[in-house]
Amino acid sequence: MSIDTVVVTGGNGKIGRAIIAELNEHGYESVNLARGKRREDVSDRYYTTDLTEAGEVYGSLAKSEADAVIHMGTIPSPVSHPGYVTFESNVMSTYHVLEAANALGIENACIASSINAMGVAYQDEPSQITYLPVDEAHPLTPRDPYAIGKHALEVVCEGFGRMASPPHSIASLRYPWVATGEELRERYGSEDRSVDAVDRAGSGRDHCFSYLHVADAASIARLAIEADLAGHEVFWAVAGDTTLETPTQDVVEQVYPEIDIKREVTGRESLISIEKARKQLGWEPQVSWQDV
Repeated sequence: MSIDTVVVTGGNGKIGRAIIAELNEHGYESVNLARGKRREDVSDRYYTTDLTEAGEVYGSLAKSEADAVIHMGTIPSPVSHPGYVTFESNVMSTYHVLEAANALGIENACIASSINAMGVAYQDEPSQITYLPVDEAHPLTPRDPYAIGKHALEVVCEGFGRMASPPHSIASLRYPWVATGEELRERYGSEDRSVDAVDRAGSGRDHCFSYLHVADAASIARLAIEADLAGHEVFWAVAGDTTLETPTQDVVEQVYPEIDIKREVTGRESLISIEKARKQLGWEPQVSWQDV
């Protein structure tokens, strides 16, 4: 099935806008579904849509005549809303998007998951990393409403992926912190990025010193809806390197001395494996924080 029109939910946001621009550059017609007023000028069409309302999602997707959908319209952290609101919004909006796609015969879907599905960043307990590099089979131990919700929406995707009816190709993307070049410069440009300095500050261990440039976040989403997956697949979507200047093997020995190492890491290679995305999506992140 050819893809001509792609719906992006949450296209007013940082990643959503970048995805719409990526789609436009590759010849797709783009439709932004988001709550409230339009705050971007890159999509071909815009429909105001409350993604927590099943009828509005179905109506906007039907009106768009989409061939594929990329769902980025989720609450990005647990700090701005009550826990139940964050959980309900992220899980139910995913369900509504996939249910509407199923009813409308939309074959390809991409859903925004998060590194937090593993249980990092917003929890009192440290993340339970059992082996390195982390891959898609790594155990998930979420504890806060945001993390539990991200894990739950992957389960929703898995359920829809088992159905005989569309969407037949569903990708969940586990994003870390996604940043613009300016944001990377502000955070890392003037800091000592040696493992000694960063580890003392307690910054980065739980999320394996991961990050992603927004342009790479957009490209993997496009490749995900272009892929012909057999049901639902989860992919890590992180940069190919760490946020440190220290070689990764030295990072492992200093920060994770008691954790099982599945294979040798070289150079400044990421501690989260992106081999699955490379093999199944043909994706390769292009931007390092050191480039900007």
